[in-house]
Amino acid sequence: MQSQTHTTTDRHGYSLRFSPFEANYLLLATSQLYGLAGGGSLFLLEQNSNSNSSSNSNSTSTDGQSLGELCRLEWSDGLFDVAWCPYAADIAATASGDGSLQIWCGLDGESASNQQTPKQPVICLQEHKNEVYSLDWGEKWNYHTLLSASWDCTLKLWDCNRQNSITTFVGHNDLIYAAKFSPLIANLFASVSTDGHLNLWNSLDFAGKPLMSIEAHGSEALSCDWSHFDRNVLVTGGSDGLIRGWDLRKMRTHVFELYSGEFAVRRLACSPHSAAVLASANYDFTTRIWNLERGESAQEINARHTEFVCGLDWNPHRTHQLADCGWDSLANVYTPQCLSGDLVV
Repeated sequence: MQSQTHTTTDRHGYSLRFSPFEANYLLLATSQLYGLAGGGSLFLLEQNSNSNSSSNSNSTSTDGQSLGELCRLEWSDGLFDVAWCPYAADIAATASGDGSLQIWCGLDGESASNQQTPKQPVICLQEHKNEVYSLDWGEKWNYHTLLSASWDCTLKLWDCNRQNSITTFVGHNDLIYAAKFSPLIANLFASVSTDGHLNLWNSLDFAGKPLMSIEAHGSEALSCDWSHFDRNVLVTGGSDGLIRGWDLRKMRTHVFELYSGEFAVRRLACSPHSAAVLASANYDFTTRIWNLERGESAQEINARHTEFVCGLDWNPHRTHQLADCGWDSLANVYTPQCLSGDLVV
């Protein structure tokens, strides 16, 4: 299995995202002391076929390639999520333990190589009263808006050109771990919480109340994602080790269920390359690859980490290329072995 890795010494990985513009770039959001105290760092990483190019002593590889560290930005509190701007190649936002969102610029190779990436965010948005654990930057219909989900039990919608939020959404009774815009239905987003519920929302409903709330898991719900192919399908993951699929047309019960083990499913990522494929990041230190066309068992279990796996993303530019990161300070980029036969040559 081809693999590229990067070690962030004294920083523990929480989230990573591939650039929607550049196939080789990804951002990695990390926290000091496992996010319990201390600061956070945002890394701009680059895939490079030349192991001597753009690499540093923290970059290692098993196949002659390496992840290079182009720049590193610091924040005074832990960084728990990151999202690229969908309309500007060098801009991204991060979510922090101090309840704020930061918008950064200059996140491109040229700015980084010339040391022109600003060390401070261009905008800092502060309204949440507790940690912000999830961040999504709207695409298509919502590309000017940021969606934040917080441990203060609220979600907020932001116009990235304004200092104050547009709407505060209230409908969960406990910590909110994840919120995601639908990529196929305008103004619809989903959220999950440690109250076990999956909520659906209309971003244009300024009353801030959910369209629907269902008990998705009998325990904490920690992750959710939408299908990139079927507008009606989304998935949730919980501390019960279950991954459940939902259909907007019949939400009384889940339409499929996968068992990922006795530990929590921290993050889910539906593949942008195949309607049947999804990946899960788990607290049993594994990343699992699922193919719904091949049954209810994981097609591959990658035990590359020695701590919780928290971040997960598919590369939209390279078929079946996946990245994950964890509390062991490792970020990995690879193509799962079970999908290598599906690559288009």
